[in-house]
Amino acid sequence: MSAGDSALQFDSVARHYGDLRAVDEVSIAIPHGQFVALVGASGSGKSTLLKTANRLTIPDTGRVLIDGEDAASLPVSALRRRIGYVFQGIGLFPHMNVAENIAIGPRLAGERLSEARIAELLGLVELDPTMAARMPDALSGGQRQRVGVARALAGEPRLLLMDEPFGALDPITRDALGDRVRALHDDLGLTTIMVTHDMAEALLLADRVLVMDQGRIVADETPLALLEGAGGEIAQGLVAVPREQARRLAALPGSGPA
Repeated sequence: MSAGDSALQFDSVARHYGDLRAVDEVSIAIPHGQFVALVGASGSGKSTLLKTANRLTIPDTGRVLIDGEDAASLPVSALRRRIGYVFQGIGLFPHMNVAENIAIGPRLAGERLSEARIAELLGLVELDPTMAARMPDALSGGQRQRVGVARALAGEPRLLLMDEPFGALDPITRDALGDRVRALHDDLGLTTIMVTHDMAEALLLADRVLVMDQGRIVADETPLALLEGAGGEIAQGLVAVPREQARRLAALPGSGPA
């Protein structure tokens, strides 16, 4: 795949912190329209790699290409305008209401979002437009993260980066928001890269799963291939967790056929 055919490409990207190789010579191409889950144990380099895409982290060596263009050659404001980013900790500004939080990116670029556009974005994440005037502390955790997704989409990006977006949510909210993000990915024609430590979430939502270990990509498989045993020992160790949970649930008394 040529650089121009990829929405995002990491070309021998490395990032070191002293002797720690957080990202170790990663080369991978992600085509337009793909939903990719980036998984691995804590400290494997997932978030560091993701952050090199929008220059929240600067690689020591290598290049990150966005639609074939070197991210390092683009003004940071222009680069981030093209990329939606959903933070792990949501990151809403507590002194701004929902509408102001959603509109912050375009506003910094000199654009003003209309009330109709704010309402449209809230609708995309299944929130009532009347919530635009609320402050973040009046929202539930799930609602705040939905606002975070709306904010990431406000600039109409084609590339969406998500760093453990559902990690702090309860299971029901997490499942519903994951399904909504996957639907938005399909409906809006996005390319999405989601960092998650939850292999079940990766298998259910993604088209492609990249497994990291010690700063390197050690497996690159479809969910079905992983479930069928592909990807190697580290990947299968991660798949074993939801598989064992499913086995234990199936073994509970009364869980069998009536």
